Order: sequence, then C-alpha cells, then structure tokens
Amino acid sequence: MEPISSLSRININSFITGATGTEAVDIAFTTPNIEPDTEDWHAAAWGTPTPTGCVARILIGPGDGTVTLTDGTYDMWVRVTGPVQAPVFRTGQIAIT
Repeated sequence: MEPISSLSRININSFITGATGTEAVDIAFTTPNIEPDTEDWHAAAWGTPTPTGCVARILIGPGDGTVTLTDGTYDMWVRVTGPVQAPVFRTGQIAIT
C-alpha cells in the first residue's frame, strides 16, 4: 500500500476471508510487531459481503475520522467477533507520512 498523508481522511480496508459481514468487527493500529491492547480497538464497519468474505473498514484521519494516526508505520489488526469464535488477524502495515 502506498503511504497515506496524515492530512488525509479515508477508509482503510482489509478483506477478511470467511466473514459474513454480520459479525461485530473492530480494527486496531499498533507499533509494528506489537499486539493490540484492549484500548487499541476501534469499532469498524463491513463493506458489501461476497461469497468468499467481506471487507472490514475504518475511517482514519483528522476531523471526523474514527482514528487519527500520526506519521509512522503501523500494523493493522482486525478482530471479528462471532457467536463462538473471535479471530484476530494482523492484516498488513500502514505507512502514514
């Protein structure tokens, strides 16, 4: 993914295989190679479901963004909470400039 300006307010997306789009979904951003703590999680939203999964998304940036990230590199984590399982995925890195 290309670096994102810290001045931008945009949705960050991550496709989750097997998600139906009806589960609770949260996203966290951490220092690389650090697992998220309870306070790192932010409520996220689902895109349109497909037969193979669904896109989890969160609005980042100044103003009305759910999360404001300063310049740096972050690991992005997605937590999907279903009735029985609650998998957590490290879905990649985000560079903010």
